[in-house]
Amino acid sequence: MKAAIYCRLSEEDRNKHSATDDSNSIQNQKAMLVQYAAENHWEVTRIYSDDDYTGADRNRPAFKALLHDAEQRQFDIILCKTQSRFTRELELVEKYIHGLFPAWGIRFVSIVDHADTASKGNKKSRQINGLVNEWYLEDLSENIRSVLDSRRKNGLHIGAFALYGYQKDPDRKGHLLIDPEAASVVREVFRLYASGMGKTAIARQLNDRGIPNPTEYKRMKGLRYQQPNRPNSTLWRYAAIADMLTNEIYIGNMVQGRYGSVSYKTKQNRPRPQSRWYVVKNTHEPIIRRELWEEVQALIAQRAKPFGNGQIGLFAGKAICAGCGYAMRSSISRGVRYLKCGSRPVAKDACEGSFIRVERLERMVLEEWQHLSETYVDWAALKQQVAFGKAREQELRRWKREENQHRRRMEEYTSAIRSLYMDQAKGLLCQEDYTPLLQDFQRERSRCEKQLREIAEKISRLEERLKAEENQQAELEQYLHPEHLTREIVEEMIDRIEVGKRIPGTRDVPVTIHWRF
Repeated sequence: MKAAIYCRLSEEDRNKHSATDDSNSIQNQKAMLVQYAAENHWEVTRIYSDDDYTGADRNRPAFKALLHDAEQRQFDIILCKTQSRFTRELELVEKYIHGLFPAWGIRFVSIVDHADTASKGNKKSRQINGLVNEWYLEDLSENIRSVLDSRRKNGLHIGAFALYGYQKDPDRKGHLLIDPEAASVVREVFRLYASGMGKTAIARQLNDRGIPNPTEYKRMKGLRYQQPNRPNSTLWRYAAIADMLTNEIYIGNMVQGRYGSVSYKTKQNRPRPQSRWYVVKNTHEPIIRRELWEEVQALIAQRAKPFGNGQIGLFAGKAICAGCGYAMRSSISRGVRYLKCGSRPVAKDACEGSFIRVERLERMVLEEWQHLSETYVDWAALKQQVAFGKAREQELRRWKREENQHRRRMEEYTSAIRSLYMDQAKGLLCQEDYTPLLQDFQRERSRCEKQLREIAEKISRLEERLKAEENQQAELEQYLHPEHLTREIVEEMIDRIEVGKRIPGTRDVPVTIHWRF
């Protein structure tokens, strides 16, 4: 039997000799698992090791390699110290340990908590372990969040790296000190903008002088800093200048919580509304004088030209230059909207430069989406849903006819009771005949009232269901046959769009759309 060993450690080991060394704990896991495999006469084909990764991280490199090789049937057994070393997510336990691994003919074994898919009797214990690990992740996330929020409220810096222009105080945790070298660049950026120079021109000047941008500066100082989801460029850009000019940290205020995680199960962050930011004033020494700050903010407000009535652009953050990998910037000329490479204006030969009209890109996206929907959408199932909807409409009309019939009967019983009373009052009907007749009419009217209530409930449920289906059909129609794109559709359906440079001698612009499905 061929076995693959998987090891993981979630905390950085302080005894490492270098960044590439395995931690002592990882080494201990390997030794334990190799010995266990030898005792069971299993051949160890490969050891997969993830150091400094949490059990909720699905992007662990060795973990992903393990799953890939498992699908290729390169071994028969996956061996771990505990089930939580493999994953702490119940969803992944069910997907892989109880689902795909058996389908691939792979046995999962963890030696400390005795999880073994070859033993049917301990499936419940594996599921309980998965549930406990899931709770552990959620509780841990909440505890960490509450501690970090408390530190933010107290004005303590909690980031892994200080903002460009500052450095962490080695003697006072959570406090920032001015970094003289970077702070001089920050002051110059503010002075240049106050003198009338634009953000792109400032970025170009800094690049021409060879001044490293914040990311490169941190790396030059020996910090392992990398902007997420962005190429490791050394260039200053418009966005970096724009962010710097509006960041209150430069006037001594601690501003944190501008982004928040979507879930404890993912590292994805999204912008948070300003009302949820943590702003504490006068927590550290300012780099920018208050007078210069206010002058710059007034200029920014004066020069602001909202693109598209102040609304976010259709492809903002989604359209990326294929040449440099950075987001394309919006511009407008003679009423026509364009997207262009954000790198080309800030440095010579920074990028070949991509360029496309927003209207043309929208048309290309719609055409490809139409092709995908015609190719992959199950139109027969959709038509069947429409047929079901029509059947429910017929059922609704039938129940409404039934309701009208019962209402007419109610009116007849009420009229009969009134006539009966008048006959008894006039002496046309004796008491002995009046009482049983009245009771019969009242009983029938009560029965009719009960039936009316039941019919009304059925009608209400049918109307709610039909309304929901109409909304679903309208939403489906919006996505399947949109005449124009909306920002909502772009956010939901598209991960990113890579736009290349126009092919010489043609009007063709290479565009690659990465859909979110």
